[in-house]
Formats: sequence, structure tokens, C-alpha cells
Amino acid sequence: MYSLVKPLLFRQDPEAVHDRVMGWLAWSGQHPAALKLISALCAVQDPRLQVECFGLKFPNPIGLAAGLDKNARAVPSWGALGFGFAEVGSVTALPQPGNDKPRLFRLPRDQALINRMGFNNEGAEAVARRLAELRRRYGALPVPLGINLGKSKARPLEQAPQDYLESLGWLWPYGDYFVINVSSPNTPGLRALQEGERLEELLAAVGGFAKAQPQAKPVLLKIAPDLSWAQIDGILELVDRYPVAGLIATNTTTGREGLKSLVSESGGLSGRPLAARALEVLKYLTQELKVRIPVISVGGIFTAEDVLERLRAGASLVQLYTGFIYEGPLLPRRLNRGLLAYLERQGLERVQDLIGKR
Repeated sequence: MYSLVKPLLFRQDPEAVHDRVMGWLAWSGQHPAALKLISALCAVQDPRLQVECFGLKFPNPIGLAAGLDKNARAVPSWGALGFGFAEVGSVTALPQPGNDKPRLFRLPRDQALINRMGFNNEGAEAVARRLAELRRRYGALPVPLGINLGKSKARPLEQAPQDYLESLGWLWPYGDYFVINVSSPNTPGLRALQEGERLEELLAAVGGFAKAQPQAKPVLLKIAPDLSWAQIDGILELVDRYPVAGLIATNTTTGREGLKSLVSESGGLSGRPLAARALEVLKYLTQELKVRIPVISVGGIFTAEDVLERLRAGASLVQLYTGFIYEGPLLPRRLNRGLLAYLERQGLERVQDLIGKR
């Protein structure tokens, strides 16, 4: 079905299509009958797929990456679509419109996207109110919810710790885990927060906030694929000293190497071209035991073989964004069925047994 619809969708503006799909998913999330039908078509329920990671239980290791549901409009729909967890955002303390349009571009020949959205979102207070209402009406969510936090563009880097803390203050009651995003290429100067003293100041502030809360929750850090190994080592030194529960590797890349498409658009590149670098960074983090906390791998995942490769390389979980756009709503089902088939072929009992088994 999706193969028939996709050519029509791909002839339209990418952001306009995204907004219409999000509207439909938001509507579905408010109607239990629609969610039940979507789940029957898309979700795979099997205890062998369950993964335990940083104190949370995930029904399966396939997650939705941040960027698709920036304002937490369709939260109930992601579990119905078969995801084992969903990450909303990036959310900033201040509402902001993002960068000028057009700002989202497809590269079909490369199965890739370029985006320079610029953290367009309604702001932490509005997202918190939406999540509070969701909880009031429907109770607990069926899958863990992550909230990805970015820095407000209007605030200087010197105020970054306070900006992230403001978002955490609004959103802490509603997320199962939180991600400090300092690696998007689309907010001027943001990636400078990955460096030395700035990152240490930010992690100290966030760690202090988290420690003071009555309910402990994991805080993760999302890093860029364009870092040098020395820069990654510097980040890991800080991660060892502050209460960071996990890493997400990686964000989008500013690189354009190996593309078949002729492009001049700025922004972060995601999809197939990112896969090799995302896997390389994952292996660097895990194979040398440089990091002893869980890693969520994201970037260029389209097939069950891609997921298996990331899990065997040491990822505890994976996330999708661009693959979901190109492969359609049944992709989580295909990936989870592929994992189950592999377990049966290998005589293994659960997906958790695959992690780090090269």
C-alpha cells in the first residue's frame, strides 16, 4: 500500500506532507478505535523483543527518533505503530518558529533527507500542558516516552544551562527519560556546547537538577557524527564524571560525502549516507569499552539486518527517522519480525542476548 502512495506523497512539499501526517496521527491518538486498528496492523507483541535499559523496560528495541513529533502531538500513536519507545522534540524553553522555509528536502536517490528546521516548536510550557492533559485523559503510556531538549535560539550560549533547566522544570513529570541535544547543526553555535568547559557546565547543572528531583529519571546526551575521536574522548571523560545515563549516537551530519544527488542545501543530512559513520561511532564507543553506559544508535537504519548490526556492535536500542519516511508505517513491524526470525534461527531466547554479541 505504501509503495503505491509514496510517489504521490513525494511529489508534494516534504514539510506540508509531514504536517498532514502528523495531523492524522494526532487525531488517531485521540480515538481508541483508531489506535486499536493501527496496532492490529503494525504492532508486534512478543516478550522476546523486550529490552531493559537505564532502568526502563522497552517492549522492543525499535524507537522513534526526535524530530518527527516535535510538539508531542501524536504520542499515543507511536506505540500503536509498533515502536518500542518514542522520543519527542526537540523542545526548547522558549517557543520558536524555526528557520525560514523551505527547510526540509528529500534526496530519493540516496534515501536521505536534509533538514534545517531549527528546533521549530511550541515551547516547553505548551508541550508540558499537552502531556499533562494526555496523562489526565488516558493515563500511563504503553511505551516509554523520551523528551529531547534543545537550546532556545534567542538565548546566548552563556545562558544555555539555565535554558535547559527551564525546559526540564516544565517537562520533568512527563518524560520517562530526557535527552540533552547539543549536536544539531541547525541552531547557530549549538555544537559548541559539546566542547570542554561549556559541556561540563551544562552537565553539572543538569545533573544537579536531576539529583534534586523526588523521582530519579535517566538523562542522556546526544552527540554529533562529525566529532573527531579526540573530541569524543573528551566528551566521554565528562560523561564518566557526571550522572549521564546513556548516549545517543548520532545526530545528523553536515558532511555530503558520497551522495548521488547534487545538492547545495545546508542543514543536517540523515538516512542511508549516515549509516556507515553512525556505525563507526557506535563501535568506537562500545568495542574499546570507552563507554560503560548504554548507547542508542541512530542513523541510516532501514532493515532488520541494520538493526542486528547495531545491536551486535553494542547498541542497547536503535531509533528511526528517515527510514520511516522512506519505508512507511509498517517498518517497525518488519524490523521486529526480522529480529524474531533471527532469534529463532540462532536458537536465542531474547533480543537482549544479542547486544554486544559480535
